[in-house]
Amino acid sequence: MAETAMNTRGRRVLFKQGTVLKTFVLALLIALIVLPLLRTVLFTLEPDNLRAWSDVLVGRLSENLFYKPLANTLLIGVVVATACVLIGGFLAWLVVMTNVPYRKLIGVMATLPFMIPSFAAALAWGTLFRNDRVGGQVGFLQGSGLDVPDWLAWGMVPTLIVLTLHYFSLAFTIIAAALATVNSDLVEAAQIAGAKGRRILMGIILPVTTPALVAAGSLCFAGAVSNFATPALLGLPVRMQTLSTRLFGMIEVGQVSRGYVIGIMLVLISGAFLWAGNRIVSGRRSYATITGKGGRAKRFDLRGARWPLFAVAMTILMASTIVPVAVLAASSFAPSSSDLFANWTTHFWIGESRPDFAQGTAGIIHNEDILRALWVTLGLGLAVALTGMIVGLLASYTAARYREGWMSAAITQISFLPLLVPGIAFGAAYIAYLGAPIGPLPALYGTFALLVIAGTAYLLPFSVQTGRAVIQQVGGELEESARITGAGFIRRLAAITVPLAVRGLAAGGILIFVKIVRDLSLVVLLFTPTMPVLSVVAYRYASEGFTQFANAITVVILAISIAATLIAQRLQTKSQPWLQN
Repeated sequence: MAETAMNTRGRRVLFKQGTVLKTFVLALLIALIVLPLLRTVLFTLEPDNLRAWSDVLVGRLSENLFYKPLANTLLIGVVVATACVLIGGFLAWLVVMTNVPYRKLIGVMATLPFMIPSFAAALAWGTLFRNDRVGGQVGFLQGSGLDVPDWLAWGMVPTLIVLTLHYFSLAFTIIAAALATVNSDLVEAAQIAGAKGRRILMGIILPVTTPALVAAGSLCFAGAVSNFATPALLGLPVRMQTLSTRLFGMIEVGQVSRGYVIGIMLVLISGAFLWAGNRIVSGRRSYATITGKGGRAKRFDLRGARWPLFAVAMTILMASTIVPVAVLAASSFAPSSSDLFANWTTHFWIGESRPDFAQGTAGIIHNEDILRALWVTLGLGLAVALTGMIVGLLASYTAARYREGWMSAAITQISFLPLLVPGIAFGAAYIAYLGAPIGPLPALYGTFALLVIAGTAYLLPFSVQTGRAVIQQVGGELEESARITGAGFIRRLAAITVPLAVRGLAAGGILIFVKIVRDLSLVVLLFTPTMPVLSVVAYRYASEGFTQFANAITVVILAISIAATLIAQRLQTKSQPWLQN
């Protein structure tokens, strides 16, 4: 009898509500995220590949293989992060805490640069500033008679500028949200005590928003050091290497083990800086700004500086949004980048192959390679959005409904692990993971399935975050009532949770679609001629000197991304009505 009771208790523990689901989700996340990264490390530790560590870190080629690219990478990360915090913080302060004219316009435009792929801004920069140091067409400015110095056309400076104009939008979003919570009582008390605006800014606002500043800087740093497109387009022509471009080059020439070692080091560097940022914030606990005594928002009166500061803000925003898009659009019609606004032609869009023009390359409408890449890209976006929604829903549902136990904690931690891994390193990990046969499973390199699986795993943090937000809005008592009546998990999920949260889930799916459609870092190593993707095709055209075709393809990507983003925002606003205010 005692044995029977023990067996009953054992079954209760084993089949406790949610245990089977948590086990399945944890196993799925391990297969998608942990095993690829682990496989990469184990590959470099094999006897035939172990020498790659010494080659990269201490060998006679280590300076060129690792240390010079490392120095460039760290310089890019630190400068871009600092500049993004300064620019994003300045714009957030203007929008949230001052009476600058057209605050809403500034706020909307400040969120747009992150919607534009970084390689689009790099292509626009090259179209304007390219000089004759590297063979091929010169840019618009040199074509107009201006002497563009090498340091402005190629290398570190343009890379820093382009990445800053791309990532400051991320810093703006984070810092603006933090500034909006600053208690106006603090500001009013300082003003009553006679403190001036600069003293209030430095003594009150900056200290209490430290977590947001550190978070913004950490994320911008991680994004900048992992970016592949910008240093590849603006730095590689003059042999400026970063860890991401060096990783790509090693795998391209077949030195896979060295490439994996560089990828592992890139992951460690990104993770170390994000960890350091969290440690800085967690060292203090006095950041509370929301209390039970909140008052009306207190804005600084800029007085005579209102319009000059507005002009500064709009100059930054125009340079990061309107100008790149306008340059790309004009270049897709101009036969030469040196003369953007004359002799326009529609050949790059609808022209047929002509031996006397563009080396016989047909326009987008008649170019089978580009059309194939378009359909593959759209199919990839839809497939990753669907699979991401499904996996993200399962992971977020498990984390929201069954929070107790180590498995729930592991699911949460693993689902956000891809945020620490640069896209190009994640792509390299999947080559090591699924690029060769595993038992009865065939090699997936060069297949659509590999792109979908890698994209789903890499973008899982975004689908999980979106899923958690909408799942927590659905009351658990609804599912509990259905469970009591005998409805199984799939039935409850399909009949209750998904219908009630469908708008929010769809918005998250569309955002995943946008991210994979415009991504280059993840897919650049997974690309094959039989499975082309628009972003990589644009990069290939730009690398081969077909700037107009690259820019036209990028305009298509921009149009798809912006349209999908607007749909996602509309769906999110309907599912969360408070966003309307």
